Amino acid sequence: MSDDKPVDRRRFFRAGLAELLKPLAQVVAPFEEAARQIGRLEDPRPAPVISPEPQPAWLRPPGALDDESFRATCSRGGECVKACPATAIKIDRTGQRGDGAPYINPNDMACVLCDGLHCMSVCKSGALQPTPLVEIDMGTARWEARNCVRKTGEDCRICVEACPIGDAALTIIGNLIHVRVDGCTGCGVCQQVCPTDPKALLIIPKSAR
Repeated sequence: MSDDKPVDRRRFFRAGLAELLKPLAQVVAPFEEAARQIGRLEDPRPAPVISPEPQPAWLRPPGALDDESFRATCSRGGECVKACPATAIKIDRTGQRGDGAPYINPNDMACVLCDGLHCMSVCKSGALQPTPLVEIDMGTARWEARNCVRKTGEDCRICVEACPIGDAALTIIGNLIHVRVDGCTGCGVCQQVCPTDPKALLIIPKSAR
């Protein structure tokens, strides 16, 4: 009577079968790879391109360096926030708004281009550079005609009358609001006072232009 157990014989035959199939697998493998390559060539669909999510552009205080340099230079000490007489400059310590650096939200409170431009003078890091009023470039206003009540016949002039730069930045030509790009500082006053929802005037921060 044989001492070999049935399970041992099954393992023996499986091992033997595996050895017999190895040469066949070596022959088939190149054909499988070739088939995969041909499939890629025949598939007309391009590989999907995943674009990175756009980062929000934040309106920075007057005199700010370009956004990348501003974020790298700013000490986030908050001196500009304390010095702003309009309380327009904010800083979010969580980093969720403004990337943790000073920013302005014109819907809450715009920069009023105060006499003395105190935020610049108190900035010790150099992130805000002393800049003459006529050279301030925080961004540019954009008129959204479809949202403006002037399109319905109302003679609304609130944005033009509130602009601290005056007609050097914002005028009415015919029935249209005209933004003078060379004169607009991007302070955001026009956006703040605009009575429509959504706003008919929006500030495009200089980092988004």
